[in-house]
Amino acid sequence: MGNSKRRDIPLFATPLIETHCHLDYLEPEALQDTLLRARSVGVERIVTIAVSADNLDRVLALTRRAPDIWGTQGIHPHEAEGFNARVAARIREQAQDARIVAIGEIGLDYYYDHADRSVQRKVFAAQLALAADLDLPVVIHTRDADEDTRDILAEYAPQLRRKGVIHSFTSGLPLAEFCLEAGFMLGFNGITTFNSADNVRAVVTATPLEQLVLETDAPYLTPVPYRGRPNAPFYLPFIAERVASVLDVPVETLLQAAYRNSLALFFPEERA
Repeated sequence: MGNSKRRDIPLFATPLIETHCHLDYLEPEALQDTLLRARSVGVERIVTIAVSADNLDRVLALTRRAPDIWGTQGIHPHEAEGFNARVAARIREQAQDARIVAIGEIGLDYYYDHADRSVQRKVFAAQLALAADLDLPVVIHTRDADEDTRDILAEYAPQLRRKGVIHSFTSGLPLAEFCLEAGFMLGFNGITTFNSADNVRAVVTATPLEQLVLETDAPYLTPVPYRGRPNAPFYLPFIAERVASVLDVPVETLLQAAYRNSLALFFPEERA
């Protein structure tokens, strides 16, 4: 491969579920190759995530492309100012499709501040209420907004029977502990392999196996040893290896737990 540090993608006995990626960012030709390569390394299901009014329909359409693609419906905090009654009605309608498994990606992002913070909070709360009404779990993005995320979740978590996942968790340990206590899962991705991510690995260590899921957030956050390339669901085994190492458990033990958790989170009718 031109780089001695790069190596073949490991194969495991336990299947994998990719709980968070963005397949609609791929060209159609690349999508087919990505799906084939993901299947070849044991990725059994892929959940592709909605982020804006512009891609709600694309995500839903992708779930028709292959039987192993599922999706979500929701508005990312970056796009919060595009949320309105019409968009909310579309999310409500499309989220009732059998191939849609959650409301997301929703939450708060005070790092980039692409949307007014007060608008972000209002839109986050509205979508949490919608998820509770539809009895769907949520996929939450939070960055540099620990206190407000905690306050809003403290209000709405009791209404969410199926809770959800804080994806790509990079926040502080206090927020992690709050979310875990409230019944949410935490999603970990390629960041766990970065040399500078000791803070994330500390949260991994504090997360019970029963509340952990794996994701790539592809095409972003490519794990070591392929940093510099676009990320893809077929790199999920590298993330599993590193998370298992951090937890000091066999990879298969980690994968079996992550598989059970992913089913419980998004496919409860098939709960292992």
